[in-house]
Amino acid sequence: MRTAAVVGASLAGLSTARALRQQGFDGRLVIVGDEPHRPYDRPPLSKEFLAGKAADIGLRTPDDEALDFDWRLGTRALSLNPRDRSLQLSNGQTLRCDGVVIATGARARWLPGTEGVTGVHVLRTLDDAIRLRSELVPGVRLVVVGAGFIGAEVASTARYLGADVTVIEAEPLPLSRQFGKELGMVCAGLHADHGVHLITGVSVKRILGAARVRSVELDDGRQIPAEVVVVGIGAVPNIEWLAGSGLQLENGVVTDAACATGLPEVVAVGDVAASYSVHAHGRHRSEHWTNALEQPVTAAATLLGDPRPHLSVPYFWSDQYGVRIQFAGVRSEGDTVRVIEGDTDRRSFLAGYERDGLLVGVLAMNQPKLFARWRRQLAKPVVAP
Repeated sequence: MRTAAVVGASLAGLSTARALRQQGFDGRLVIVGDEPHRPYDRPPLSKEFLAGKAADIGLRTPDDEALDFDWRLGTRALSLNPRDRSLQLSNGQTLRCDGVVIATGARARWLPGTEGVTGVHVLRTLDDAIRLRSELVPGVRLVVVGAGFIGAEVASTARYLGADVTVIEAEPLPLSRQFGKELGMVCAGLHADHGVHLITGVSVKRILGAARVRSVELDDGRQIPAEVVVVGIGAVPNIEWLAGSGLQLENGVVTDAACATGLPEVVAVGDVAASYSVHAHGRHRSEHWTNALEQPVTAAATLLGDPRPHLSVPYFWSDQYGVRIQFAGVRSEGDTVRVIEGDTDRRSFLAGYERDGLLVGVLAMNQPKLFARWRRQLAKPVVAP
Protein backbone atom coordinates (compact mmCIF):
# COMPACT_ATOMS: atom_id res chain seq x y z
CA MET A 1 0.00 0.00 0.00
CA ARG A 2 1.61 3.21 -1.19
CA THR A 3 -1.24 5.72 -0.90
CA ALA A 4 -3.81 5.86 1.89
CA ALA A 5 -6.60 8.42 2.22
CA VAL A 6 -8.32 9.36 5.46
CA VAL A 7 -11.70 10.92 4.72
CA GLY A 8 -12.55 13.06 7.72
CA ALA A 9 -10.25 15.49 9.53
CA SER A 10 -11.61 15.40 13.06
CA LEU A 11 -10.29 13.43 16.05
CA ALA A 12 -10.98 9.96 14.60
CA GLY A 13 -9.42 10.78 11.24
CA LEU A 14 -6.35 12.48 12.69
CA SER A 15 -5.88 9.69 15.25
CA THR A 16 -6.04 7.05 12.50
CA ALA A 17 -3.48 8.93 10.41
CA ARG A 18 -1.16 9.10 13.41
CA ALA A 19 -1.70 5.41 14.14
CA LEU A 20 -0.85 4.46 10.55
CA ARG A 21 2.48 6.24 10.87
CA GLN A 22 3.14 4.74 14.30
CA GLN A 23 2.43 1.27 12.91
CA GLY A 24 4.95 1.68 10.11
CA PHE A 25 3.07 3.05 7.11
CA ASP A 26 5.53 5.31 5.27
CA GLY A 27 3.62 5.92 2.03
CA ARG A 28 1.60 8.90 0.92
CA LEU A 29 -1.06 9.78 3.50
CA VAL A 30 -3.82 12.19 2.41
CA ILE A 31 -6.31 13.66 4.90
CA VAL A 32 -9.51 15.03 3.37
CA GLY A 33 -11.71 17.30 5.49
CA ASP A 34 -14.85 19.20 4.53
CA GLU A 35 -14.26 21.99 7.08
CA PRO A 36 -11.62 24.64 6.34
CA HIS A 37 -10.26 24.36 9.89
CA ARG A 38 -7.39 22.17 11.03
CA PRO A 39 -8.56 19.36 13.37
CA TYR A 40 -9.96 20.69 16.63
CA ASP A 41 -11.34 19.27 19.87
CA ARG A 42 -15.14 19.12 19.99
CA PRO A 43 -15.93 18.63 23.72
CA PRO A 44 -15.01 22.24 24.63
CA LEU A 45 -17.47 23.58 22.05
CA SER A 46 -20.38 23.17 24.49
CA LYS A 47 -18.37 24.11 27.56
CA GLU A 48 -15.13 26.13 27.84
CA PHE A 49 -15.10 27.45 24.28
CA LEU A 50 -18.78 28.39 24.37
CA ALA A 51 -18.18 30.19 27.68
CA GLY A 52 -15.25 32.12 26.21
CA LYS A 53 -12.70 30.39 28.43
CA ALA A 54 -10.80 28.43 25.77
CA ALA A 55 -9.25 30.11 22.75
CA ASP A 56 -7.09 27.31 21.34
CA ILE A 57 -8.83 23.97 20.84
CA GLY A 58 -6.62 22.68 18.03
CA LEU A 59 -5.64 19.00 18.06
CA ARG A 60 -2.44 19.22 16.05
CA THR A 61 0.88 18.93 17.86
CA PRO A 62 4.45 19.80 16.79
CA ASP A 63 5.08 16.07 16.34
CA ASP A 64 2.50 15.97 13.54
CA GLU A 65 4.77 18.02 11.27
CA ALA A 66 7.18 15.10 10.97
CA LEU A 67 4.39 12.72 9.92
CA ASP A 68 4.16 14.20 6.42
CA PHE A 69 0.39 14.41 6.01
CA ASP A 70 -1.05 15.72 2.74
CA TRP A 71 -3.90 17.95 3.89
CA ARG A 72 -6.98 18.58 1.71
CA LEU A 73 -9.11 20.84 3.90
CA GLY A 74 -12.29 22.57 2.80
CA THR A 75 -12.84 19.65 0.43
CA ARG A 76 -15.61 17.05 0.57
CA ALA A 77 -15.50 13.50 -0.68
CA LEU A 78 -18.41 13.05 -3.09
CA SER A 79 -18.15 9.34 -3.81
CA LEU A 80 -16.06 6.20 -3.39
CA ASN A 81 -15.46 3.90 -6.35
CA PRO A 82 -15.07 0.40 -4.87
CA ARG A 83 -13.31 -1.02 -7.95
CA ASP A 84 -10.13 1.02 -7.60
CA ARG A 85 -10.79 2.74 -4.24
CA SER A 86 -10.79 6.14 -5.93
CA LEU A 87 -12.38 9.17 -4.30
CA GLN A 88 -14.16 11.88 -6.23
CA LEU A 89 -13.58 15.19 -4.43
CA SER A 90 -15.62 18.39 -4.43
CA ASN A 91 -12.71 20.33 -5.96
CA GLY A 92 -13.03 18.22 -9.11
CA GLN A 93 -10.03 16.01 -8.40
CA THR A 94 -9.99 12.22 -8.34
CA LEU A 95 -7.84 10.68 -5.61
CA ARG A 96 -6.76 7.10 -6.28
CA CYS A 97 -5.79 5.14 -3.19
CA ASP A 98 -4.60 1.73 -2.09
CA GLY A 99 -6.39 2.09 1.24
CA VAL A 100 -9.26 4.23 2.53
CA VAL A 101 -10.23 5.23 6.07
CA ILE A 102 -13.81 6.46 6.38
CA ALA A 103 -13.98 8.90 9.29
CA THR A 104 -16.61 11.37 8.11
CA GLY A 105 -18.35 11.50 11.48
CA ALA A 106 -21.89 12.74 11.95
CA ARG A 107 -23.81 16.00 11.70
CA ALA A 108 -26.32 17.51 14.09
CA ARG A 109 -29.97 16.64 13.59
CA TRP A 110 -32.30 19.61 13.03
CA LEU A 111 -35.96 19.89 13.92
CA PRO A 112 -37.85 19.79 10.61
CA GLY A 113 -38.38 23.26 9.17
CA THR A 114 -35.98 25.06 11.52
CA GLU A 115 -32.87 25.28 9.35
CA GLY A 116 -32.30 28.88 8.39
CA VAL A 117 -34.54 30.35 11.11
CA THR A 118 -32.60 33.13 12.81
CA GLY A 119 -31.91 32.35 16.46
CA VAL A 120 -32.19 28.56 16.04
CA HIS A 121 -28.90 26.71 16.41
CA VAL A 122 -27.35 23.27 16.50
CA LEU A 123 -23.94 22.64 18.01
CA ARG A 124 -21.56 20.29 16.24
CA THR A 125 -18.83 22.36 14.61
CA LEU A 126 -16.53 25.22 15.50
CA ASP A 127 -18.56 27.58 13.32
CA ASP A 128 -21.75 26.46 15.12
CA ALA A 129 -20.17 27.35 18.47
CA ILE A 130 -18.98 30.75 17.27
CA ARG A 131 -22.47 31.65 16.02
CA LEU A 132 -24.15 30.47 19.23
CA ARG A 133 -21.63 32.15 21.52
CA SER A 134 -22.47 35.57 20.08
CA GLU A 135 -26.12 35.15 21.18
CA LEU A 136 -25.65 33.90 24.74
CA VAL A 137 -25.82 37.25 26.51
CA PRO A 138 -27.04 37.81 30.09
CA GLY A 139 -30.81 37.66 30.37
CA VAL A 140 -31.46 36.08 26.97
CA ARG A 141 -34.28 33.54 26.97
CA LEU A 142 -32.84 30.26 25.74
CA VAL A 143 -34.78 27.08 25.03
CA VAL A 144 -32.76 23.88 24.67
CA VAL A 145 -34.56 21.08 22.86
CA GLY A 146 -33.18 17.78 24.14
CA ALA A 147 -31.67 17.01 27.55
CA GLY A 148 -28.91 14.74 26.32
CA PHE A 149 -25.24 15.50 26.85
CA ILE A 150 -25.01 18.38 24.36
CA GLY A 151 -28.27 19.91 25.54
CA ALA A 152 -27.34 19.65 29.22
CA GLU A 153 -23.87 21.07 28.65
CA VAL A 154 -25.21 24.00 26.63
CA ALA A 155 -27.80 24.67 29.35
CA SER A 156 -25.06 24.62 31.98
CA THR A 157 -22.82 27.01 30.05
CA ALA A 158 -25.70 29.33 29.23
CA ARG A 159 -26.64 29.57 32.93
CA TYR A 160 -23.03 30.43 33.72
CA LEU A 161 -23.31 33.24 31.16
CA GLY A 162 -26.50 34.54 32.75
CA ALA A 163 -29.15 33.24 30.36
CA ASP A 164 -32.70 32.28 31.38
CA VAL A 165 -32.75 28.62 30.36
CA THR A 166 -35.56 26.15 29.69
CA VAL A 167 -34.78 22.57 28.68
CA ILE A 168 -37.40 20.45 26.91
CA GLU A 169 -37.03 16.67 26.87
CA ALA A 170 -39.45 14.24 25.18
CA GLU A 171 -38.54 11.41 27.56
CA PRO A 172 -39.89 11.39 31.14
CA LEU A 173 -36.38 11.97 32.52
CA PRO A 174 -33.11 13.30 31.11
CA LEU A 175 -30.46 10.71 30.21
CA SER A 176 -32.67 7.85 31.38
CA ARG A 177 -31.73 5.77 28.32
CA GLN A 178 -28.06 6.05 29.24
CA PHE A 179 -28.32 5.85 33.04
CA GLY A 180 -31.75 4.43 33.87
CA LYS A 181 -34.68 5.96 35.77
CA GLU A 182 -33.07 6.21 39.21
CA LEU A 183 -30.03 8.16 38.08
CA GLY A 184 -31.95 10.03 35.41
CA MET A 185 -33.82 11.62 38.32
CA VAL A 186 -30.48 12.73 39.74
CA CYS A 187 -29.63 14.39 36.39
CA ALA A 188 -33.01 16.15 36.48
CA GLY A 189 -32.11 17.44 39.93
CA LEU A 190 -28.90 18.96 38.55
CA HIS A 191 -30.92 21.24 36.29
CA ALA A 192 -33.21 22.26 39.15
CA ASP A 193 -30.22 22.94 41.42
CA HIS A 194 -29.10 25.70 39.05
CA GLY A 195 -32.39 27.37 38.24
CA VAL A 196 -32.98 25.72 34.87
CA HIS A 197 -36.61 25.07 33.94
CA LEU A 198 -36.90 21.40 32.89
CA ILE A 199 -40.00 20.27 30.97
CA THR A 200 -40.16 16.52 30.32
CA GLY A 201 -42.49 14.02 28.70
CA VAL A 202 -43.53 16.35 25.88
CA SER A 203 -42.23 16.99 22.38
CA VAL A 204 -41.76 20.16 20.39
CA LYS A 205 -44.47 20.72 17.79
CA ARG A 206 -42.91 23.68 16.00
CA ILE A 207 -40.79 26.79 16.30
CA LEU A 208 -42.77 30.02 16.02
CA GLY A 209 -41.40 33.16 14.43
CA ALA A 210 -40.98 34.39 10.87
CA ALA A 211 -37.81 36.45 10.61
CA ARG A 212 -36.59 35.27 14.02
CA VAL A 213 -37.65 32.70 16.60
CA ARG A 214 -40.01 34.08 19.23
CA SER A 215 -41.31 30.93 20.97
CA VAL A 216 -41.39 27.14 21.01
CA GLU A 217 -44.76 25.42 20.80
CA LEU A 218 -45.11 22.06 22.53
CA ASP A 219 -47.38 19.15 21.61
CA ASP A 220 -49.62 19.95 24.59
CA GLY A 221 -50.24 23.50 23.30
CA ARG A 222 -47.92 25.38 25.62
CA GLN A 223 -45.75 28.09 24.11
CA ILE A 224 -42.36 28.79 25.69
CA PRO A 225 -40.96 32.25 24.90
CA ALA A 226 -37.51 32.06 23.31
CA GLU A 227 -35.04 34.46 21.76
CA VAL A 228 -32.52 31.68 21.14
CA VAL A 229 -33.12 27.95 20.59
CA VAL A 230 -30.53 25.18 20.60
CA VAL A 231 -31.57 21.86 19.09
CA GLY A 232 -29.78 18.92 20.69
CA ILE A 233 -31.67 15.86 19.47
CA GLY A 234 -28.86 13.65 18.26
CA ALA A 235 -26.73 13.28 15.16
CA VAL A 236 -26.94 11.72 11.70
CA PRO A 237 -23.94 9.77 10.33
CA ASN A 238 -22.41 11.28 7.18
CA ILE A 239 -22.84 8.33 4.85
CA GLU A 240 -24.81 9.72 1.88
CA TRP A 241 -21.65 10.14 -0.20
CA LEU A 242 -21.08 6.37 0.05
CA ALA A 243 -24.26 5.39 -1.81
CA GLY A 244 -23.40 2.92 -4.56
CA SER A 245 -20.03 2.06 -3.03
CA GLY A 246 -21.03 -1.47 -2.07
CA LEU A 247 -20.63 -0.74 1.62
CA GLN A 248 -23.34 -1.87 4.03
CA LEU A 249 -24.96 1.32 5.36
CA GLU A 250 -27.27 1.05 8.38
CA ASN A 251 -27.19 4.08 10.66
CA GLY A 252 -23.52 4.29 9.78
CA VAL A 253 -20.93 2.23 7.91
CA VAL A 254 -21.30 -1.32 9.13
CA THR A 255 -18.04 -2.90 10.32
CA ASP A 256 -16.87 -5.83 12.38
CA ALA A 257 -15.08 -5.44 15.71
CA ALA A 258 -11.83 -4.70 13.86
CA CYS A 259 -13.31 -1.79 11.81
CA ALA A 260 -13.28 -3.84 8.56
CA THR A 261 -16.13 -2.96 6.20
CA GLY A 262 -16.18 -5.94 3.86
CA LEU A 263 -14.54 -3.97 1.04
CA PRO A 264 -10.84 -4.79 0.78
CA GLU A 265 -8.55 -2.10 2.19
CA VAL A 266 -11.48 0.06 3.35
CA VAL A 267 -12.09 0.62 7.07
CA ALA A 268 -14.46 2.90 9.01
CA VAL A 269 -13.85 4.51 12.36
CA GLY A 270 -15.36 6.94 14.87
CA ASP A 271 -18.87 8.42 14.85
CA VAL A 272 -19.65 7.17 11.34
CA ALA A 273 -18.86 3.52 12.08
CA ALA A 274 -21.60 1.13 13.19
CA SER A 275 -19.16 -1.41 14.59
CA TYR A 276 -19.71 -4.70 16.32
CA SER A 277 -19.17 -4.20 20.05
CA VAL A 278 -18.25 -7.14 22.24
CA HIS A 279 -19.61 -5.20 25.22
CA ALA A 280 -22.95 -4.27 23.67
CA HIS A 281 -23.20 -7.77 22.10
CA GLY A 282 -24.18 -6.25 18.78
CA ARG A 283 -23.66 -3.39 16.40
CA HIS A 284 -23.10 -0.04 18.04
CA ARG A 285 -22.29 3.46 16.78
CA SER A 286 -20.37 5.30 19.48
CA GLU A 287 -20.23 9.10 19.32
CA HIS A 288 -17.92 9.57 22.27
CA TRP A 289 -14.50 11.22 22.35
CA THR A 290 -12.69 8.25 23.89
CA ASN A 291 -13.85 5.91 21.13
CA ALA A 292 -12.66 8.37 18.46
CA LEU A 293 -9.25 8.38 20.13
CA GLU A 294 -8.83 4.64 20.80
CA GLN A 295 -10.62 2.87 17.93
CA PRO A 296 -8.25 4.30 15.28
CA VAL A 297 -5.43 2.08 16.56
CA THR A 298 -7.59 -0.89 15.56
CA ALA A 299 -8.59 0.64 12.22
CA ALA A 300 -4.98 1.34 11.27
CA ALA A 301 -3.87 -2.20 12.17
CA THR A 302 -6.70 -3.68 10.08
CA LEU A 303 -5.84 -1.52 7.08
CA LEU A 304 -2.22 -2.66 7.34
CA GLY A 305 -3.21 -6.32 7.36
CA ASP A 306 -3.12 -7.05 11.10
CA PRO A 307 -6.77 -6.95 12.27
CA ARG A 308 -7.23 -6.64 16.02
CA PRO A 309 -10.73 -6.45 17.53
CA HIS A 310 -11.40 -3.28 19.47
CA LEU A 311 -12.01 -4.41 23.06
CA SER A 312 -11.88 -1.22 25.12
CA VAL A 313 -14.69 -0.80 27.64
CA PRO A 314 -16.88 2.14 26.48
CA TYR A 315 -16.25 5.31 28.46
CA PHE A 316 -17.55 8.86 28.32
CA TRP A 317 -17.84 11.90 30.51
CA SER A 318 -19.81 15.13 30.72
CA ASP A 319 -19.35 18.37 32.65
CA GLN A 320 -22.60 19.97 33.80
CA TYR A 321 -23.00 22.81 36.29
CA GLY A 322 -19.54 22.20 37.72
CA VAL A 323 -20.22 18.47 38.17
CA ARG A 324 -18.05 15.88 36.42
CA ILE A 325 -20.19 12.91 35.29
CA GLN A 326 -18.30 9.78 34.23
CA PHE A 327 -19.67 6.49 32.90
CA ALA A 328 -17.98 3.29 31.77
CA GLY A 329 -19.52 0.07 30.49
CA VAL A 330 -22.83 -0.67 28.79
CA ARG A 331 -26.16 -0.39 30.61
CA SER A 332 -29.22 -2.40 29.55
CA GLU A 333 -32.82 -2.34 30.69
CA GLY A 334 -33.22 -4.67 33.65
CA ASP A 335 -29.75 -4.06 35.08
CA THR A 336 -29.66 -3.61 38.83
CA VAL A 337 -28.26 -0.26 39.91
CA ARG A 338 -27.02 0.55 43.39
CA VAL A 339 -25.16 3.45 44.93
CA ILE A 340 -21.87 2.03 46.20
CA GLU A 341 -20.47 5.13 47.82
CA GLY A 342 -21.44 8.76 48.34
CA ASP A 343 -24.72 10.65 48.26
CA THR A 344 -26.84 11.35 45.17
CA ASP A 345 -28.41 14.40 46.85
CA ARG A 346 -24.97 15.93 47.23
CA ARG A 347 -24.15 15.09 43.58
CA SER A 348 -21.09 13.18 44.74
CA PHE A 349 -21.37 9.41 44.47
CA LEU A 350 -20.48 6.25 42.60
CA ALA A 351 -23.08 3.75 41.39
CA GLY A 352 -22.66 0.32 39.86
CA TYR A 353 -24.79 -1.55 37.31
CA GLU A 354 -25.02 -5.33 37.67
CA ARG A 355 -26.33 -8.01 35.34
CA ASP A 356 -26.47 -11.69 36.31
CA GLY A 357 -24.22 -10.92 39.25
CA LEU A 358 -21.60 -9.24 37.06
CA LEU A 359 -20.55 -5.59 37.18
CA VAL A 360 -21.26 -4.16 33.72
CA GLY A 361 -21.15 -0.42 34.30
CA VAL A 362 -20.18 2.33 36.72
CA LEU A 363 -21.41 5.91 36.97
CA ALA A 364 -19.88 8.63 39.09
CA MET A 365 -20.55 12.25 39.87
CA ASN A 366 -17.61 14.24 41.24
CA GLN A 367 -15.74 11.08 42.24
CA PRO A 368 -12.89 10.80 39.68
CA LYS A 369 -10.48 8.78 41.83
CA LEU A 370 -13.13 6.36 43.03
CA PHE A 371 -14.44 6.02 39.48
CA ALA A 372 -10.99 5.19 38.10
CA ARG A 373 -10.64 2.36 40.61
CA TRP A 374 -14.05 0.84 39.90
CA ARG A 375 -13.72 1.28 36.15
CA ARG A 376 -10.82 -1.19 36.20
CA GLN A 377 -13.10 -3.83 37.72
CA LEU A 378 -15.46 -3.95 34.79
CA ALA A 379 -15.64 -7.38 33.18
CA LYS A 380 -13.55 -7.80 30.05
CA PRO A 381 -14.67 -10.09 27.21
CA VAL A 382 -12.69 -13.29 26.79
CA VAL A 383 -13.48 -13.85 23.10
CA ALA A 384 -14.24 -11.21 20.48
CA PRO A 385 -16.65 -12.47 17.77
